Amino acid sequence: MKFLFLIVFIYLLPQCTGKPLIRDDCHQHTFEEIKREIAGYSDIAKAIINLAVNGNAQNRSYERLANFVDTIGPRLSGSKNLEMAIKYMFRVLQEDGLENVHLEPVKVPHWERGEESAMMLAPRNHSIAILGLGSSVATPPEGITAEVLVVTSFDELHKRSQDAKGKIVVYNQPFVSYEETVKYRLLGAVEAGKVGAVASLIRSIASFSINSPHTGWQWYQSDVPKIPTACISVEDAEMMARMSSRGTRIVVTLKMGAKTYTDIVSFNTVAEIVGSKYPEQVVVVSGHLDSWDVGQGAMDDGGGAFISWEALSLIKDLGLRPKRTLRLVLWTAEEPGGVGAEQYYQLHKGNISNFDIVMESDSGTFMPMGLAFTGSDKARAILKEIMQLLQPINVTNIYENGGETDTDYWVRNGVPGASLRDDISKYFWFHHTQGDTMTVQDPSQMNLCAAVWTVVSYVIADIEEMLPR
Repeated sequence: MKFLFLIVFIYLLPQCTGKPLIRDDCHQHTFEEIKREIAGYSDIAKAIINLAVNGNAQNRSYERLANFVDTIGPRLSGSKNLEMAIKYMFRVLQEDGLENVHLEPVKVPHWERGEESAMMLAPRNHSIAILGLGSSVATPPEGITAEVLVVTSFDELHKRSQDAKGKIVVYNQPFVSYEETVKYRLLGAVEAGKVGAVASLIRSIASFSINSPHTGWQWYQSDVPKIPTACISVEDAEMMARMSSRGTRIVVTLKMGAKTYTDIVSFNTVAEIVGSKYPEQVVVVSGHLDSWDVGQGAMDDGGGAFISWEALSLIKDLGLRPKRTLRLVLWTAEEPGGVGAEQYYQLHKGNISNFDIVMESDSGTFMPMGLAFTGSDKARAILKEIMQLLQPINVTNIYENGGETDTDYWVRNGVPGASLRDDISKYFWFHHTQGDTMTVQDPSQMNLCAAVWTVVSYVIADIEEMLPR
C-alpha cells in the first residue's frame, strides 16, 4: 500500500509543481505572491544587465555577429552559404559550452535568382535597378520586351484589366505599413497574371529609398499563369508613374535567369541550458539563421539570432541554471515562409503543454522599447511585473502581438509568445536589400537588446509556475 501511494504521489507531483495550476488540490499562488517572487529577481536582473551592458560581455553579441556575417555573408534558403552558416554555429555553440547542441533536419526551398536586368527603352534608355522575388520564374533567355502599365492598386489593375494584356505591370502602390503594403510583393505577380500581363515589377516595400530595390518571397497560384516578377526602387516606380500620367509610352526589356530546384535538407540549430528542476519544460529564445542573398543578413535576422545566443551565454557566464530548460533555436528557411519552424512544430507539438513561452527576435536589434506579447490576461500581468526588472535601462513597456513568423505555429495553439519591440523607424530602409550589413548595427543597442532578452527569458524559466494559458 505504501508503495502504491508513493507511485500515485510521484505521478501527481509534476501536475502540482511547475505547471499552470488548475487543480483544486494544488496550491495556486496568488498574484501578490507571484509579484513578490518576481521582485526577488532584482539583483539577478541587475547582474545580467551589468554584464551585458558594462561588463566583460559588453559588445560580445555585436562582435560575434560581425565575425559571422563577414565570414559567411548572405544565407539564402538552400544555399551553400546557409549550409556553411549552420556548420559554423554548430561549432561555436559547442565551443561556448552550451548543452545538447544539435541539428534537426528539415526540407527547405532552393531558389536562385541568376543574372537579372531591366532596361527602359522608351521614352529613353535607362537601367532600372531590380531584385527578383523569391520563387519567381525566369524570362526567356532573350528577355521580355513589352509596354508598361502603371497602377497604384489591385483595384485599379482589375478596372484596367483590358489594358494589362501583354503588358509589364508596374505597381506604384504607396507605402502605408509593411503589414498592409507587403501584399503587393506577395501577390503582385498573381494579380497581374490573372489579367494577362507578361511580367510584374513592384515598387519596393520600403518607407525610404536611395534607389535601392528590396527583395522578398512571393507566391504563385496553381490556376494562374506564372509570370516573372521583381521589385524595383521607389524612385523608378515613381518616375514611371509620372511618365504614365503624362501619357508617355514606356517600353521595358526584362531579363531574369531565376531557377527553382528541388527542396534540399537543411537544419534548425538547437542548444540548451538544461533546467535544474523541470527540465522537460521549455522556454524558447530564437531568431532565424537564413537571410536573403543580398547584403549580409546582419539586421534580418543576424541580430535576433545572436542576442538569443547571447542570452544563454550570459546566463551561463553568471553561473545560473533556471528551473526550466532554456532552449536556443536558430530557425532555417524563415524567409520562404517559416519553413523550418513549421517542421519543428510538427516534430515537437506532441509536447506542447511543456512549452512555457516561445520568444523570437526578428524585427531588428535597435534601441529596445519593450516586449510584445500574446497570451492570456493573467500571463500578461506576470510579464508586466517581469518587465519592471528592466527599470535600470528604462525598458519596461509591454505591447500587443508577440508572435513572429517562426513562433506563430505555437502561439496560434495557445502557447504564450513574445518578441522584442525596438525602434524600427529605419528598419525598412534596409530590409531585404544590399544595405542590410553590419553598418546598420550598433553594439550598444545590441547590448541593451541582449539584456532585455536575457532577463525576461531567465525569469520566466526560473519562476516556480509556468505562465497561465
